[in-house]
Amino acid sequence: MQDYQTQFIQYALDCGVLKFGEFQLKSGRISPYFFNSGLFNSGGQLARLGQFYALALQASGLEVDLIYGPAYKGIPLAAAAAIACAGLGRELPFAFNRKEAKDHGEGGMIVGAPLKGRVLIIDDVITAGTSARESVDIIRRAGATPAGMLIALDRREKGQGELSAAQEVEREFGLPVIAIISLHEIISFIERQAENGARLAAVQAYRRQYGV
Repeated sequence: MQDYQTQFIQYALDCGVLKFGEFQLKSGRISPYFFNSGLFNSGGQLARLGQFYALALQASGLEVDLIYGPAYKGIPLAAAAAIACAGLGRELPFAFNRKEAKDHGEGGMIVGAPLKGRVLIIDDVITAGTSARESVDIIRRAGATPAGMLIALDRREKGQGELSAAQEVEREFGLPVIAIISLHEIISFIERQAENGARLAAVQAYRRQYGV
C-alpha cells in the first residue's frame, strides 16, 4: 500500500466519509463499512480530495489528455483533480456535461474544454455502471477516446453476477479502472491496528461472502 493510500483512508475516517459498523446498502446487503464521498463538502476537503485523485493518476502511469466529470458528482471532482494535477506539474484541461442541452448562448451539452484525445472519466464510486456507460457514449460521440476511469473507492464486491461493477466496466469497454483505494487497502489499513480485531474479522467475512 502506498503512502497516499494510507493517508487517504485516515483522512476519510477523520472526515467521517469512511465509517465502520453495520450499514444496509442499496443492494440490501449489510456492510461492515460505508463510504460517503458527499461528506467531503468544504473547500479544504475538496482540495485535499483532488490531491489524492491526482496522486492516484500519477501512480497509475496512465497517459490522458483531458479529465471529464459526469454531472453532477463528477463536476467538482474533475475541477479539483485538474487543479491538483497542475500542482504536480501536469496541466490537464477538464470538461463536464449538462443534464439537458443548452439551447442558447454557446449551446451544447459539454462545458469546459472540448472533448478530444484520451479522456479520463472521474467519479466517486462505480455502482451500476450507468454513469460510466453514459460518459463513454458522450466521449465517443464527440470523436474522443475514453482512456480510463478514476474513482475514489473500488469496493471489489460482486454485482448482479460474479464480477464487480469496476470489472464490468473494464470488460464492457476495455477501460482500466483506477481507484485511490479498494477494499484490499482498507483491510491492510485495519490489519496494522491491533485493537481493531473485531472490525477486521467483520470486513474479512464480508469480503469472503461478496468479494471478487
